[in-house]
Amino acid sequence: MKQALTAGAALLLTTSIASAGGVERSVPSVALLFEEGNYLELNFGYIAPEVSGTQAIPFASAPAGADSGDIAEDYTQLSFGYKNDLTDNLSMALIIDEPIGAAVDYAGDTDYAYGGGITPFGSTATIDSIGLTALLAYEVPSNITVYGGVRAIQTSGEVALFNSYSMSTTTETDFGYVVGAAWERPEIAARVALTYHSEVTHDFTATEQVTGVPMLAPPVPETETEFSTTIPQSVTLEAQTGIAANTLLFGSIRWVDWSEFDISPTIFGAGGSSLVDYEDDTITYNLGLGRRFNEEWSGAVTAGYEAANGGFSGNLGPTDGNTSLGVAVTRTVDAVRITGGVRYIWIGDAETQAPAPAPSGLTLGEFEDNSGWAAGLRIAYNF
Repeated sequence: MKQALTAGAALLLTTSIASAGGVERSVPSVALLFEEGNYLELNFGYIAPEVSGTQAIPFASAPAGADSGDIAEDYTQLSFGYKNDLTDNLSMALIIDEPIGAAVDYAGDTDYAYGGGITPFGSTATIDSIGLTALLAYEVPSNITVYGGVRAIQTSGEVALFNSYSMSTTTETDFGYVVGAAWERPEIAARVALTYHSEVTHDFTATEQVTGVPMLAPPVPETETEFSTTIPQSVTLEAQTGIAANTLLFGSIRWVDWSEFDISPTIFGAGGSSLVDYEDDTITYNLGLGRRFNEEWSGAVTAGYEAANGGFSGNLGPTDGNTSLGVAVTRTVDAVRITGGVRYIWIGDAETQAPAPAPSGLTLGEFEDNSGWAAGLRIAYNF
């Protein structure tokens, strides 16, 4: 039964990163805490989203109907997990992942002669992060396990916009915490785990500059400023149960407080604007079915859904909700398990809002019929 779970859990971990809400790139899971004995895993993911749109109105130098081309760059994800049994009832785990990220380029793929398609033509933005989570888990009577720990996240970012605004941040490391509990019934491979990840707030020092286009943004010399951004809190419910011999049903529900996420550097945000913000939280659902075929091979299929929230999306993240389907297969050789999985994502349609001096509430870009795919590989070792 554990082999059937392995295929599904690996797929959810390595490829759900392409379908998380907001700028979230990895979805932390506590599943490794429940591996038998000592355990080590390495995960690699490749994500290829394709996000493009057209301009709804003439704005700046771009006419209505201008095509953005694909603004979302492909990216890779790496993560590492280690679990060790300290006593019969106490275990520890370390997880390294990339919690949030962004790679947006309005200049790299366009058919518009001005060099960047729709407004904000020519704009680029990146966010980079790395996270380290340290957990302790203690098994108490009645098949209950309680766990908790500390999470450190290191983050930096930079942006260059069409109105000659640019900004780069310092690299900051800040801390949050993780707490949770799980109930198990081993004879039917049942487990329910509820996990809370606290918010992590970064206080950045930024270098901001505006060099031209006075109608849209008056020139400002290179200036050092300060602002804060909060990586939001989340709650994840993970569950599994055997439903027949060698067959496992599993899934998760995840809420993320994205309405608290806002990137508003001092100069850029002086007029009430944000580089990235979200009006609503997100709830993401995943459901899967795992099956062990024999002692060596097992497989899984999964489906995922995140509802669209409506309203305007940011120009640096013009998506709203998604639906996905995936498959995975695992081969077990002695103590080594190798899992490969792929997932296809239908990305939700989104609209972006025209910035000043256009009237408030006016649609600028329409991003429709977008999609992406992701592939993941996990190598796991029990010892």
